[in-house]
Amino acid sequence: MRVAFLGLGIMGRPMAANLVKAGHEVTVWNRTAGKEVSGAQVAATPADAAAGAEVVWMCVSDTTAVEQVLFGENGAAHSLSAGVILVDSSTISPAATTQFAERVRAQGVAWVDAPVTGSKIGAENATLIFIAGGDEAALARIQPLFQAMGKQVFHLGETGKGQCAKLAMNLQIAMIYEGFAEAITLASKLGVDINRLLPLIMASMVKSGVVEYKAPFVMKRDFSPNFPLRLMLKDIHLTRDAAKAARVRLPGLEAVEEVYELAAEDGHADLDYAATLTLLEKWAGIEVKG
Repeated sequence: MRVAFLGLGIMGRPMAANLVKAGHEVTVWNRTAGKEVSGAQVAATPADAAAGAEVVWMCVSDTTAVEQVLFGENGAAHSLSAGVILVDSSTISPAATTQFAERVRAQGVAWVDAPVTGSKIGAENATLIFIAGGDEAALARIQPLFQAMGKQVFHLGETGKGQCAKLAMNLQIAMIYEGFAEAITLASKLGVDINRLLPLIMASMVKSGVVEYKAPFVMKRDFSPNFPLRLMLKDIHLTRDAAKAARVRLPGLEAVEEVYELAAEDGHADLDYAATLTLLEKWAGIEVKG
């Protein structure tokens, strides 16, 4: 298929590369010049990238970026024609998603919101899980693209429901990791060897995919960004906004949000969200050598 891929960040670049490997005709665009994907054409603007594409796939940082990439000067919407499928793998506001979808639907364009879970490694290994909202017929047409980049697609319902489900997923990730980080901070302060504690955690009912994925990085003190803290904080804000609109209280997430905001202020915004651990250690007076 002819695909325009917009956004070559931590997730987007390997996703686009996997589309090329699968034999698709890919044109890429990135806000910051200089990023390329071997085997893909490079476009100067989103509009140029989208011209002639059957599918326009976005993976950018936030709601404002999606709006700019689509509807700004030289935005992709200027090149969309009837029959095109627009897929958004960014994590953005569900309410904005439905508004954007209505705007392109007037041009005969189908919108699929398809945020992902699986982090950087999943993007590189083509093992992402797509969390999709949109028309079943549109999803069926882009199955070859899903298969090139991931291992599973979960269809959650109409447009916007993929984004809603992604917020619910990230809420759990943030809170599960916070529990793990607080537990090992306390254990360390009490003199427990974390190298001995981890096998216990992994053998018990508190074992989780989040801990299994993050623990090796934590033990190596490797906080290079697989999922930057600033983006998780952005998703926490989106979740809190959606909850407020729906009149749902999230007291646990409110407390976690404060930790992330203070960690960002402490200079960890561009590190992986696992770096929130270092703030807890700082508060506890624990010094851990890298």
